[in-house]
Amino acid sequence: MTSSDDGGYVHDPSTFDEDSDSRDEDEEWVDDPAHPATADREFDWRGWILVGVMFFAFIVSPAMILLVPPGLEYRFALIILPLFPAALLALTAVWATTRA
Repeated sequence: MTSSDDGGYVHDPSTFDEDSDSRDEDEEWVDDPAHPATADREFDWRGWILVGVMFFAFIVSPAMILLVPPGLEYRFALIILPLFPAALLALTAVWATTRA
């Protein structure tokens, strides 16, 4: 069985070259992209919240696990417990860098 017998899709690159004028209107930014320096990249209150969460995730949380070990089993204390500050840091980083 060949790809031409099965009645399915067969990719032919030459058909895309013939129809080069069928670009969407939404793709204008590709021809003239905005310079990164023109974007609104001010270090505002979102940045300071991210710095605070980083301080908590890298300094406060490990120090608390080290100095005040939980009375829980080993796996929870050293694997699961650090997962919460890491998840908080990941969510805050995505939130802080996303502009509406």
